[in-house]
Amino acid sequence: MDKRKVIQSLAFGLFRMAALVNALALAILIYFLVKNGISAISWEFLTQPPRNMMTEGGIMPCIVGTFLLSFGSMLVALPLGVASAIYLNEYAKPGLAVRIIRIGINNLAGVPSIVFGLFGLAFFAISLHFKVSLLTGMFTLGFLTLPVVISSTEEALRSVPNTYREASLGLGATKWQTIYKVVLPAALPGILTGAILSLSRAAGETAAIMYSAAVFFTPKMISSIFDPVMALPYHIYVLATAGTEIDKTRPLQYGTALVLIALIFSMNFIAIYLRARMQKKR
Repeated sequence: MDKRKVIQSLAFGLFRMAALVNALALAILIYFLVKNGISAISWEFLTQPPRNMMTEGGIMPCIVGTFLLSFGSMLVALPLGVASAIYLNEYAKPGLAVRIIRIGINNLAGVPSIVFGLFGLAFFAISLHFKVSLLTGMFTLGFLTLPVVISSTEEALRSVPNTYREASLGLGATKWQTIYKVVLPAALPGILTGAILSLSRAAGETAAIMYSAAVFFTPKMISSIFDPVMALPYHIYVLATAGTEIDKTRPLQYGTALVLIALIFSMNFIAIYLRARMQKKR
């Protein structure tokens, strides 16, 4: 057998093994959460606020807060990220400035989320007087997920053949018309892939929101973007570390974690479904 085919077979085998290990780890995690948390799941748990020092009631405010923070972060990250990627890929001339910008984006992607949380507290909550609120959390999570959106959008734009651009320009379209009506629709599935990854990360973040948006408990549903919110990741953290009756709340911890996993899967499924429909229309 050809040496190259042997190397290729070994490489593919390693890739399959890595995928299998990841799938197995996910299956074990879900089984563990279902086994320990399914007893806590009920209609009351999903529709009522916490009561009696977090030992009773449900997690409805946490679910609503997680939804608002996740989709709010996309309202911040998606326009900024797509616009930045369009500039870098379609307008910017290769050079030192572009290399520095890309290095900055890559470094931003590696910054710990707790640093984003402190930045959100110092800049948005204190300097801009947004206070610890939903708005501060949206901007903080938006900046946290921005590098992923920029990188994925830039890769999606690169994947569009240059012949598309040349044909559009040859027919008399301007550069912006070419980007808006030809390049972006062709790159949309890749852009949505980055948005899906960013949405999942935003939904599961704890450190970034513990200083900027989330609170231990709030007795009412959010009524303004300047109100603080409860969120599922922070609620799990509070139940596991700061509660007065940790053993009593343990089923609630696993139940909340199970709901968070289900919520992330649901948001991903909807986004993937929309992406698939857009691809079919192309």
